[in-house]
Amino acid sequence: MRELKESLLQLITETSTNLPPDARHAIARAKEKENAGTRAALALTTITDNIQMAEDKVSPICQDTGMPTFYIHVPVGVNQMELTRAIQEAIVEATQTGKLRPNSVDSLSGENSGDNLGEGVPVIHYEQWEKDEIEIRLILKGGGCENKNIQYSLPCELEGLGRASRDLDGIRKCILHSVYQAQGQGCSAGFIGVGIGGDRTTGYELAKKQLFRKIDDTNPHPDLARLEDYILDKANQLSIGTMGFGGDTTLLGCKIGSMHRIPASFYVSVAYNCWAFRRQGVTLDPTSGKITSWLYKDEPKAETVTVTEPTEAPASLETTSSSQEVHLTPPITEEDIRSLRVGDVVILDGIIHTGRDALHKYLIDHEAPVDLSGGVIYHCGPVMLNHPERGWEVKAAGPTTSIREEPYQADIIKKFGIRAVIGKGGMGARTLEGLKEHGAVYLNAIGGAAQYYADCITGVEGVDFMNFGVPEAMWHLRVKNFAAIVTMDAHGNSLHQDIEMDSLDKLAQFKEPVFS
Repeated sequence: MRELKESLLQLITETSTNLPPDARHAIARAKEKENAGTRAALALTTITDNIQMAEDKVSPICQDTGMPTFYIHVPVGVNQMELTRAIQEAIVEATQTGKLRPNSVDSLSGENSGDNLGEGVPVIHYEQWEKDEIEIRLILKGGGCENKNIQYSLPCELEGLGRASRDLDGIRKCILHSVYQAQGQGCSAGFIGVGIGGDRTTGYELAKKQLFRKIDDTNPHPDLARLEDYILDKANQLSIGTMGFGGDTTLLGCKIGSMHRIPASFYVSVAYNCWAFRRQGVTLDPTSGKITSWLYKDEPKAETVTVTEPTEAPASLETTSSSQEVHLTPPITEEDIRSLRVGDVVILDGIIHTGRDALHKYLIDHEAPVDLSGGVIYHCGPVMLNHPERGWEVKAAGPTTSIREEPYQADIIKKFGIRAVIGKGGMGARTLEGLKEHGAVYLNAIGGAAQYYADCITGVEGVDFMNFGVPEAMWHLRVKNFAAIVTMDAHGNSLHQDIEMDSLDKLAQFKEPVFS
């Protein structure tokens, strides 16, 4: 049992901290495509730096380590209860050592279990086979990209694409629309798994299983192979780009599977995964529990990619001469904020405060424990370790998806005099109006770059609301050289709104039938 648990702990650690070679290859190719100096190219540089930092530090690539989901094949006679206990023990230890963030929350009470265990967590799927080995695959899929999963019931009407019928062309439209609707909120450039058919439950399960395929494999079904190639090509013509900043790469991989259905139902289910494509697998000796092979890791790492400087970058994407780099120290004045425009880079030094769903809900009806006037709220649920002698250590601290706070953000900006909100993926019209009215900006950090931003945190000044759990607590962090891009300013401008409108226009060009 001890050897088995250690093997599982190694699998969890590798999955959280070391991106598989095929995902690294895909990101390297994307970086090669982008014009140097653009927001997309700069974001991809940050991403590649973060991947290496996570590997070197053996720390989470992204602070949101998701809901651990295991797919396991076992020989007949293997004790699945014993294997489940070993998985649970490994999950607890990985959480205690900062390889996983405590993410298991009771849906009724809101209480965080603190150890990533709970009803239905972790997710474990078993299947028997006739091989004399155990195969375990693990995926860590964060909440930001999980929230961009989508399921279509055919026939339906799709924005920009019109009617999607119960045929291959209707499926094509649904998949393209799934990429459009994700925008930058799922930490694009991303990967998608698609399940055609089944019911609402099995369709999503089939979609998630597609994410375990190798990125460069070829679908054995010729129609699906053709569709995968088509989607990968056309989705990148939407120009949503990395982080939704615009650019040449919006999708890094597309894998499609199909299954039978009942006549009354025709579902197309899409599992969206961010660039931090954390899935690994091992085979184990069923007697000793030792690892005998790695399913993704035992490959050469991504080749070094030389990025050629372009002669000219597209005017709509380049960092224009009017953009500026501004250093700010909270508390920030309204005058400083109103001098900023979309595209400016802000470098923060000083104290910022994390705040996610639980805190935003609380602050609507209560006062803050600290003075937030002129302050900065960071949409972030960090991975933290508390050392008896030196106190709190930040293990990972990238941004979470901001759109969840849309119902609260404008009111909180007004109530507390907040000058800047940091997150990823942008926010909506109500927040944009609040920024304009009260003199604040939205700063887009690079989603998933948890080591890059943790490196900017020089100290933990305190914490409030630990009863919310570590990810939802209000952490007071001292930062230095914390860089983010203004994507929504105090003048009513929003890069996210512009990209969404432009990509909708591009989506409409794929309205006409392609597959008969």
